[in-house]
Amino acid sequence: MPTPAAEANKSPAQPDSSIGRIVSVTGSKAIVLLDDSRNRNLVQNRPEMGTLLAIETATSTALGLVSALSVPVPAQKEGDAEVWIAELGLVGELQKGKDGRASSFNRGVTIYPALGDRVRLASKDELLKAFSAPGDSAVRVGVIRQDATIPAMVKTDDLLGKHFAILGTTGTGKSCTTALVLRSILDRNPEAHIILLDPHAEYARSFGDRAEVVTVHNLHLPYWLLTFEEIVEVLVGDPEERKQEVEILQELIPACKGRYGSNRSRDGERVSKRTSFYAGRYTVDTPVPYRMSDLLQALDDKMGMLENKKDLGPYRSLKTRIDTISQDQRYAFMFGGFTVNDQMAEILGRIFRVPVNNKPITILELTGLPAEIVNVVVSLLCRMTFDFALWGEGKVPVTLVCEEAHRYVPAKANTGFEPARRAIAKIAKEGRKYGASLCIVTQRPAEIDPTILSQCNTVFALRMSNDRDQEIVRAAVADTGSGLLEFLPSLGQREAIAFGDGVSLPVRIKFDELPKSALPRSSSAKFSERWQKSHGDEAYLALVVERWRASGAMGNGPIEDASQADEEGGIQVAEAEAAEAPEIATQGMLRTRSIRQDQGSHAAALQASLQQTVQSGGLRATAGAPQGSRMANPLRQPAGGAGQSMPMQRMAAPGGGMPQARMAAAPMRRPAETAPAAAPVAAPAPAAAPAAGSGGFLRGKTGGLGGLLRRKG
Repeated sequence: MPTPAAEANKSPAQPDSSIGRIVSVTGSKAIVLLDDSRNRNLVQNRPEMGTLLAIETATSTALGLVSALSVPVPAQKEGDAEVWIAELGLVGELQKGKDGRASSFNRGVTIYPALGDRVRLASKDELLKAFSAPGDSAVRVGVIRQDATIPAMVKTDDLLGKHFAILGTTGTGKSCTTALVLRSILDRNPEAHIILLDPHAEYARSFGDRAEVVTVHNLHLPYWLLTFEEIVEVLVGDPEERKQEVEILQELIPACKGRYGSNRSRDGERVSKRTSFYAGRYTVDTPVPYRMSDLLQALDDKMGMLENKKDLGPYRSLKTRIDTISQDQRYAFMFGGFTVNDQMAEILGRIFRVPVNNKPITILELTGLPAEIVNVVVSLLCRMTFDFALWGEGKVPVTLVCEEAHRYVPAKANTGFEPARRAIAKIAKEGRKYGASLCIVTQRPAEIDPTILSQCNTVFALRMSNDRDQEIVRAAVADTGSGLLEFLPSLGQREAIAFGDGVSLPVRIKFDELPKSALPRSSSAKFSERWQKSHGDEAYLALVVERWRASGAMGNGPIEDASQADEEGGIQVAEAEAAEAPEIATQGMLRTRSIRQDQGSHAAALQASLQQTVQSGGLRATAGAPQGSRMANPLRQPAGGAGQSMPMQRMAAPGGGMPQARMAAAPMRRPAETAPAAAPVAAPAPAAAPAAGSGGFLRGKTGGLGGLLRRKG
């Protein structure tokens, strides 16, 4: 029998649209006995998994999501009556106003349904109130599966303030979902500050002119920004196996930092009193500049003080490693350049978009970085994100989007790079207090640290077929609508289950479709289509080789040895491929041309600077060395004595075929023995005394200073 409350709430002017009655209520669940299966009303309004149902109470309308459907006793014959059961998860309620109509929606249930209360499908107005996020901060990302006319909204402040995750098997649309959510947020918030770690270089086209795209060719993260653990990973490797080298660096690096600060004060540079005060109190982790030349000099000094020559091994190993990295063009973004300047403010401004300048998102493309240093770069960027928010007192909230997060925060404690794990975990656990938010994107939830995943209060779960991945998601999602996770293996394209504080209710979403021009470059290759005819020839291979080598050149100079046939034939192939596959060939051709333009501009600037220096009487000398005695190089600065000259030699770069200028390490030759290639360099002053720390070598960058000296000669 219906309860008096249900009878009172049923208007006689409206037809009865109920489909069943409550027969059991527990803490957060209810069981509905559906009406006779032959009932016409039930056939027309048959509930499905995930359908939102409404139960009228005295002062509110309770809402529940269908989490299970069953027939305990099936009929023996078709057409016979059956008992149909629907299990509900109670998710919230709509409070009634004075006029008896539903007003605001609240999560949780304060007045539970009673036994016998009638149950019906939620009306469109109730769906709008339940799924539409209040306020102007909400953004649309799609529609709800139950009614395609109801927009699926996410609450920006709750989504970002409490972190979120996008999970799904490869090929289910994670990249498109990430781009769609971020684009929707940027449309409403044009002065945002978002940092996206892009390991596959696929997101740049999704944001167009709104993105500051940082590639391996224009990345600048100087080594002195690294913490001690990070610089040890770069220079030493496993600290457990080479403890002596770690102890040496721990002693010398703070001294080099203090020396740089003291030199700036003596040279009259603008240094604050606070910076000068702390110049002698720097730790190994303080992000202040220091010169590699000072570190090498300190190593030489230590080696000269050792009595037992057997103890020289760790020092020589460190010097060899520094020399190797300094010559490796792949590390030019960290160890390159001829001078060391304190540009930390400029670096922070570019990465975190301060000021925004119509580019609210920074895309850091990690492709092309050495595999052994990618984790260090990720650790640095994640740590800088938290520290920027911390020391900025939260005035500029930032969001870090970590693609392929299972690489950097793996579930196994003994895998991955521990500083990167700690940096991401710190944002997940403490970032909310300071305005640093985190977005985790991964296709393997089972391989990611469950502690970090559990900190993401909003989850967009796309299709998953792996049982372990599904279990991890179930464990991370504590919500009364978790029964929707049963849909995970059968979700369609652009569909997801959304849970958490970023959405009003757990909901099955159909995402909006991105414009074709904004799709990430993550679509699968069409093998059956591309294998129907032959593509490419020798000129195509030449273009592939040229791009390959250009990626290793790190933007330090033009490709001088590329033949005319490679230039013309390769472009013709690229244009022919563009007519057939614009998504692949056109972008590659434009990227190659962009690389050449950047390299040409860089070389022209170096050439102009060099000519001006030579005309003024010689190469600029570093502080403490006579005019023309040595060049300013943060990696190593050789000293030249009176009447001595260092010849230039050509040397093939590791990247393959591009010339590199380098000074002879030893022996030093007299002017009479000097090769003609060194003639354009101004001779040092006759009275110049040898500078301290002589014995290094000056190395030019690929196609850079050395190439300019060679071409000028």
